[in-house]
Amino acid sequence: MKIRVLLVDDEKDFIDALAERLEVRRFEVMKAFSGDEALALLREHDTDVVVLDMLMPGKDGMQTLREIKEMRPLAEVILLTGHGTPGKGVDSIQTGAFQYMTKPASLKDLLENILNAYKRKSEQEERIRRADIRRIELSLKDGDLG
Repeated sequence: MKIRVLLVDDEKDFIDALAERLEVRRFEVMKAFSGDEALALLREHDTDVVVLDMLMPGKDGMQTLREIKEMRPLAEVILLTGHGTPGKGVDSIQTGAFQYMTKPASLKDLLENILNAYKRKSEQEERIRRADIRRIELSLKDGDLG
């Protein structure tokens, strides 16, 4: 199964180049050039990891992050910024981001973060599946069909 990544940045050349590098490595990549475009794509498509620019015209990265986590709580988000501060990094993690990286980020570091974010999402999904199975097993044991 391919890891599904959504790239969100208003810099088209950056997104196109990064998408090409990820696709060569067998990632399934979608691209959005604004927060609203990213949210529209997420309404229609599931994704594992979102790589999200912090500063974009219109809806900024933090607002987009909040809306992504409301819509797709298990999707992991890596925030990228060219204007990072420690305070923004802490705020983004507290808001639900998996990682906060400053540009220019090395492809190696970004790939590592995408893989780790995917691993965390997969582990969370597995815990949910096990809890669902356990709940069903308990209801069968108790004879509860409703």
